[in-house]
Amino acid sequence: MKPYQTALLSSLLIGSLSACQTQVETATTSEAIKLQQTALASQLGYDIVESLTVEVGPRLAGSPKDIIAVNWAMEKLTSLGFDRVYKEPVQVPIWERGEAKAKITFPVEQPLVITALGGSVATPAGGLQAKIARFDSLEALQQAKPEDVQGKIAFIDQKTERHITGEGYGKSVGGRSKGAVAAAQKGAVAIVIRSIGTDHDRMAHTGVMRYQDGVPKIPAAAMSNPDADLVDALLKRNPDALLELQMSPKNAGFNTSYNVIAEVTGSSKPNEIVLIGAHLDSWDEGTGAIDDGAGVAIVTAAAKHIQDLPVKPARTVRVVLYAAEEIGLVGGKAYAEAHKAELPLHYIAAESDFGAGRIYQIDTKVNESAWTEVQHALSPMSFNGVALGNNQASGGPDVSMLPALGVPVASLRQDGHDYFDYHHTPNDTLDKIDPAALAQNVAAYAQFAYIMANSTATLTPLAIQAENR
Repeated sequence: MKPYQTALLSSLLIGSLSACQTQVETATTSEAIKLQQTALASQLGYDIVESLTVEVGPRLAGSPKDIIAVNWAMEKLTSLGFDRVYKEPVQVPIWERGEAKAKITFPVEQPLVITALGGSVATPAGGLQAKIARFDSLEALQQAKPEDVQGKIAFIDQKTERHITGEGYGKSVGGRSKGAVAAAQKGAVAIVIRSIGTDHDRMAHTGVMRYQDGVPKIPAAAMSNPDADLVDALLKRNPDALLELQMSPKNAGFNTSYNVIAEVTGSSKPNEIVLIGAHLDSWDEGTGAIDDGAGVAIVTAAAKHIQDLPVKPARTVRVVLYAAEEIGLVGGKAYAEAHKAELPLHYIAAESDFGAGRIYQIDTKVNESAWTEVQHALSPMSFNGVALGNNQASGGPDVSMLPALGVPVASLRQDGHDYFDYHHTPNDTLDKIDPAALAQNVAAYAQFAYIMANSTATLTPLAIQAENR
C-alpha cells in the first residue's frame, strides 16, 4: 500500500471511530436526561430512607441494631433486584453510651445538657467535680500552661461557623477528636467541648473522639450550645465556678459488622467499577436520617434506576453501604484493604454523606489530561441544577483514602447550610429531609454513575489502564 493510501485509510478509520464515539456520547447524554426525569418523578429514595429510619432507627456500630441494619440492607437490596448482593465482614469496636449528666454546682446550681463523645471512658462511679479551665480553641488548650489546667475540667468553647460547604466543621472538629489527649497531657481530669454544631437548640452533638497510648484516658463530653453560652457567662461572673460530671459509657470489646454491597453488572466492561457509596451505621441519639440514611437512599435509588434500564451501561455500578464510618472510617478502610488487588479496576468513586440538601456542583479528581473530557461528559448534569466544578475532589469520607491508592473520585457537593444544625443529635430524624431535594440527589447520582459507567475518558495513567485490560 502506497503512503497516500495509508494516510487516507488512517483518516477514514479515525473519522469512523470519532463518529462512533459521538454516537455513544449522544446516546449516553439522552439516557442521562431520561434518568433525571425518572428519578425526579420517583419517591423511591424517600421510601428507602423512611424504611431505614422507621424499621431500624439508630444503628450504632457494633450494637445489636447494627446487625439489624445489615440484615435490612441485604433484604432491601435483594428485593430491588440488583444483579448481585453480598456482604463483607468488618471488625468493629463496641462502645456503649450509658448516661451523661452535668450541672454547675457553684456559684449557683444550673443543670446542663451534655452527651458523651464516642469512645469516651466513664467518670468515677460517684462522678467528679472540678473547676473549669476555658479555652477558645484546641490550639489555645495545647498552648496553655499545665498549672492552668491541672486538676480542672478543660472546656473548649469554639463555635462552629455556618457555611454551605460545611467547612466550619473542619475548623472546630479538632477539639472533639483531639481535645481529650491535649487536656490529659496538661493534667485535666475531664474535657467538655461546645457542641460541633451550628444550631441554638438545647441538645448536644455527639461524635467520635480519640485517645493516645501513654496518655491518661479522661472522660470526654459535648455540651449543648445554649449551655456553653451559659457556662461562659457564669465564668465571666465567677472564674471559680464548679462543674460536676456523671458519665457511664464503656467499651465492650469487638463485634463483626459488614459492608453491604450491590451491583448493576456492566454490559461490556463488567470488571471495571463505578462505585457510589454511603455509610449504613449512625450515631444512637437520633434515627440517622440525614447521617447517613439519606446517603443510603440516594445511592441505592440511583443504582436501582440504572438497574431498570433496558440496556445496562458498559461498566459495573457498585453500591457500597459502609460499616462503622462514624467511629473512624472502619468500613472504608476495610473495603480498600479487601479490594486492593481490584482497585486499579475502579474507574471512579463517590460517596453521599452530607444529608439531603440539593446538589449544586460536581468536582472530580482525575487525570489532569482527562479533566476537560470528563467535564464535557458530565455536562448533562447541568439540567439538574448541578454546575461543573474543579478537579480537587476528595470523594467523601469512606472513599477519601482511594485517591492515594490510584482511584479517581468525585464529590457531588450538597447544600449543607443547615446540616450541622442536626448532625449527631437526637434531632437527626426523617422530618429534616425534603423529598424533592432528595429526589434531585438521586437524579444527580444516577446521572453521574451512568455517564461514568459509559465514559471513554482515561481517568488514570495509561500504564494502569493497559495493565488491567
